[in-house]
Amino acid sequence: MHLDLAFYAVAIPAVILMGLAKGGFSGVGQISVPLLAIVVSPVQAAAILLPILLVQDAVGVWAFRHNWDAYILKVMVPGAAVGIVAGYLLAAKVSVSAVLGTLGVISILFALYQLWGRRAASALASPPRSSTPMGFALGIASGFTSQIAHAGLPPFQMWVLRKKLAPATYIGTAALFFAIINWVKVPAYAALGQFTRENLFAALTLMPVAIASTFAGVALVRRVPAEGFYTAIYLLMIAVGGQLIWKALVG
Repeated sequence: MHLDLAFYAVAIPAVILMGLAKGGFSGVGQISVPLLAIVVSPVQAAAILLPILLVQDAVGVWAFRHNWDAYILKVMVPGAAVGIVAGYLLAAKVSVSAVLGTLGVISILFALYQLWGRRAASALASPPRSSTPMGFALGIASGFTSQIAHAGLPPFQMWVLRKKLAPATYIGTAALFFAIINWVKVPAYAALGQFTRENLFAALTLMPVAIASTFAGVALVRRVPAEGFYTAIYLLMIAVGGQLIWKALVG
């Protein structure tokens, strides 16, 4: 990798999108790894972005430190830990393209179902019930896909969005969940030898952009009405699903 203008021309937009996602615009950051993979390998892209994610997580957790759901974290974090370990152990045997393609299809179908179902008054009257085993299973899926491609958001959303949390509570819970699992991923990436001087220097030079874009996301998301917020989330899931399928086909 050469830290030239071509690298930063791609890396800066990728980090801005990731920062907006950490600030509350959940979904847009899922394209950051595929975008950066245009100029570096996918593994190196994920390794460069992980330290940035850790800093952005800290900003997001601080901004929404009073808004989070303990039950969701209690169910999903243990599952995510299992998924991260599985992703590390099976990385050499499981096709990343197959995982991303399947996840993309599921994300699109889920978002379309939610957008259609929310037209019915009965769907808006009360949050659908969701089981604890399902939350744990989707936690595993989130941890696994996060370990291999920083793509753990769709499984998280599949369980949490159905609970119809207040926007601030949803954002705070997501911020804390991903802050925890990103730290769990650190030993795995270290064992893979990805925290090289070159990768860490690239992350350091992008850090100011990461922090500024995260605060920008926090400021903007508080101005979005609740109903519009969830509609935007589902539409973003469709976009993310399409990006994941594209990455699977061309990767």
